[in-house]
Amino acid sequence: MTSIKIQDALADITAESDPTLKHLKLASLVCAIFRVEEIELVVVGGSAIEFYTDGAYVSGDLDLCVANATTSLTIRLRQKLMGRVQGVGGPRSWKVAGSFVDVLGGFENLALTPLRKLNAPHGPIEVSPVEELIVERILISKYPGKYPPARDCAKKLLAVALQKEVETDWEEVRRLAMDRAYDNWNDVKELIDEQAEVIQVRSPYDPNE
Repeated sequence: MTSIKIQDALADITAESDPTLKHLKLASLVCAIFRVEEIELVVVGGSAIEFYTDGAYVSGDLDLCVANATTSLTIRLRQKLMGRVQGVGGPRSWKVAGSFVDVLGGFENLALTPLRKLNAPHGPIEVSPVEELIVERILISKYPGKYPPARDCAKKLLAVALQKEVETDWEEVRRLAMDRAYDNWNDVKELIDEQAEVIQVRSPYDPNE
């Protein structure tokens, strides 16, 4: 990507008023910059949920992890790459075009479902599997103590999943929740059944399904 194209992209991102579209454009630009160095990033956490819910949930920043790389992502290289998009700060959090971007460590993922690919204005991006995001948010909402923001986030993600706006492997959700890494199947099933009733759709765990 040429410096002129980067400047045009940054101007477009800075001018964007829709926060979710702004984050999507920014994610695609940053991923494109890192891809030149053969470093593939993946959108994780609240940022991934923001994209899945099309802005029903809005993350405060853009969270990215390293999915794979043929080059060692040193602190110097992080600063160099983020410098190309006029990032200020570091070594893992920068302000770019009015938003905050976090480039964290290696991607931690137990889901067997693949990363989701989204087309974006400045290049494709990959997003953490929805199945693990569901189980993860429900865990965070209950442990080590009740955390209402995470529960609200999980409900919004479940709304799009249950209404089939996002393809979801419910057997994979069950497997992850039963895995000892999460061990929260009862909490996961309870909230899914609850949300299915709220939005008046059948739960994927309804025995008559």
